[in-house]
Amino acid sequence: MKNYTVRRYNSEDFAIWNAFIDNAKNATFLFQRDFMEYHQDRFQDFSLLVFDEDKLISVIPANREGEAVFSHLGLTYGGFVFDAKIKLREVLDIVKSVLKFLHQNGISLFQIKLIPGIYNQFFSEEIEYTLFLTQARLIRRDCLSVLDLTKPFSFTKTRKESIRRGEKNGLVIKEELKFELFWNEILIPNLNKKHSSKPVHTTTEIISLQQKFPKNIRHFNVYHKDRIVAGTTIFITDKVAHPQYISGNAQKNELGSLDFLYNNLITDVFKDKNFFDFGPSHEENGKKINEGILFWKESFGAKTTVQDYYEVNTAAFELLDTILI
Repeated sequence: MKNYTVRRYNSEDFAIWNAFIDNAKNATFLFQRDFMEYHQDRFQDFSLLVFDEDKLISVIPANREGEAVFSHLGLTYGGFVFDAKIKLREVLDIVKSVLKFLHQNGISLFQIKLIPGIYNQFFSEEIEYTLFLTQARLIRRDCLSVLDLTKPFSFTKTRKESIRRGEKNGLVIKEELKFELFWNEILIPNLNKKHSSKPVHTTTEIISLQQKFPKNIRHFNVYHKDRIVAGTTIFITDKVAHPQYISGNAQKNELGSLDFLYNNLITDVFKDKNFFDFGPSHEENGKKINEGILFWKESFGAKTTVQDYYEVNTAAFELLDTILI
């Protein structure tokens, strides 16, 4: 098997990293360095580049904690990123080279958070097969509720009634960049009340990211009598629209604000996408399901796909020596 050159990312790699992401078969704008580095103070970056002589053939967004390296914990998904022409034989060699590099640099465990298949440009499951060969351990599996917009779907009677309620109440949806209004009046109070938590992104961070990725981050507010009552921030990739944040005030059921908003997004704004990813409905690292939230997502016609997390011992690189016969 071929040994490739593996090294850590440094600031001089900014341009070649981003150029590779632009043409990869399993990457989104989240892997662009401008996105990854908005919270660089919170993580010890340990992103890797893999070269075949002078040609970049793979990158891995990652961070390090002690003797473990993770698919970047500041990102929703990650793992090995490949170009569209990659072959299985090359993937086997790349993974072996990366695991060997990590092992030689005092890293005993590599935790990989796979990118859900709906985000990929082409079939990209070579890594799942390779993880099987290295005896990687499945440590977590999240359920994502996804609406396939390329196939017929229908909303339940309850959802349709709520949408009509929003119409009767004269709700108005506006695409705008009033993140502070939504964050301060809707999102932060709701997260604090329900979960004693805060949004992952501060208003300063989300505004900065939107300015850097205006085509990938869009925001919509819902108004009732000129007062904000709900809103959502959507992360957009080539094939998928995903609500990163969605929240409504205490009158959301009475007004029908969230259903009215989602109807507009699904049937109009993002109707040309392949998928509408509602995201997970789980708690406790995927071991518990919030039944009410899951019911709401499925009432729009969403079905379940999964996102897997694996842990592999870096010493397992030796298991890839005798695979091809």
